[in-house]
Amino acid sequence: MSLYPNLVWLHLLLLVLWLGGDLGVFILGQHFRKRSYSLPERLTILKLLVITDLGPRFAWALMVPLSISLVAVGGWWPDLPGWVVAASWVIGLGWSWLVWDAHAHDMTPRAARNRRYEGWLRYALAVFYIGLGALSLGTGAPLAETWLGLKALMFGVIFVAAIMIDQTFKPVGPQLMALIEKGSSDATEVPLRATMDATRRWVLAVYALLFVTSWLGSVKPF
Repeated sequence: MSLYPNLVWLHLLLLVLWLGGDLGVFILGQHFRKRSYSLPERLTILKLLVITDLGPRFAWALMVPLSISLVAVGGWWPDLPGWVVAASWVIGLGWSWLVWDAHAHDMTPRAARNRRYEGWLRYALAVFYIGLGALSLGTGAPLAETWLGLKALMFGVIFVAAIMIDQTFKPVGPQLMALIEKGSSDATEVPLRATMDATRRWVLAVYALLFVTSWLGSVKPF
């Protein structure tokens, strides 16, 4: 059996896990916003949201080594050194471990450290993929196909949008604590709702970018 079609299948499987899991997170987030639920019910919904979000996070992390492996095995990136492929798997598996370990030790200094490392990794990967895509579109190398250069560029933009999700979502922690301590009122609900609304715009941007990048990879229009 050829390795390439199996990597394509895994790539599609991760896309399904990413988008499907994110849809679950989005629906749970919509229900968390409803003040018709009791506070304990909303906190339970939030716990389910956090667990469901692990799937898309693992899928995103593993997309990195799979994308590099696909361009190497498929011959889309000629003369790609083997150590780059190996390094991408170290990065993807290491990132996955950071995600799991942060979840397993949530609300601890260890989790905060892991998420800080994860943030640095995202910045670096955003620069890498945007640079790879821009260079390929501008010069025709190392990715000669226009659709592939554009896909790499847009994957980098997904990193940027995800970074913005985390930045926009930061006030939720203190706002949620205020909701728990003081109860539901306009004073505690309105700022929380505003933060979630602002974050949702970046989430929708990620969905749109995923739809376009998956279309580029499937149709290869140019």
